[in-house]
Amino acid sequence: MLKSAEVLAFKTDTVWGFGAHPLDKLAINKIYEIKKRDKNKPLILMSDNIDSLKKYVEYIPPYALDLIGKHLPGGLTLIFKKSKYCSDLITSNLDSVGIRIPNSPDFFNIVDKIEGRVLATTSCNVSSEAPVKNYLEAKEKFSKYATIIKPIEDTENKNLPSTVILCNNDTYKVLRLGAVVL
Repeated sequence: MLKSAEVLAFKTDTVWGFGAHPLDKLAINKIYEIKKRDKNKPLILMSDNIDSLKKYVEYIPPYALDLIGKHLPGGLTLIFKKSKYCSDLITSNLDSVGIRIPNSPDFFNIVDKIEGRVLATTSCNVSSEAPVKNYLEAKEKFSKYATIIKPIEDTENKNLPSTVILCNNDTYKVLRLGAVVL
């Protein structure tokens, strides 16, 4: 489904997103260009299952597995120490990576067709602007730069981003409040 250097724009359960295959350096760089995003800001990895994401993280503590079981799929992004398999390009040379499983049939339909079932992602917008609200806006703003995936149902998202937590070995810290309340 993903050709070399192809970026997708798609609806999730929180906001619209851009995504590219996590091993396609050209496509990942293209996401940064489209968004005019600072390369010091990392992308996150999304899949439809935790098993596909595990190889990108070094260790998932038991309390984090409980959070995953309780809140995913859903609007929660968990940040862990990355594994050697995770590209520095995705993580902006940080030693950590964010992972998420959105509660989105649209995303599940896309990732079902992708080898490895994982996308490197970020919100679908130009940096410092709000994420797009629907398919027509995504198509109007970004069809020259990305393949816009028409959603099953083109309702507007609430534009509430995922809650982001940093997971250490024995505790977590909320970095951004969003769709999931902990």
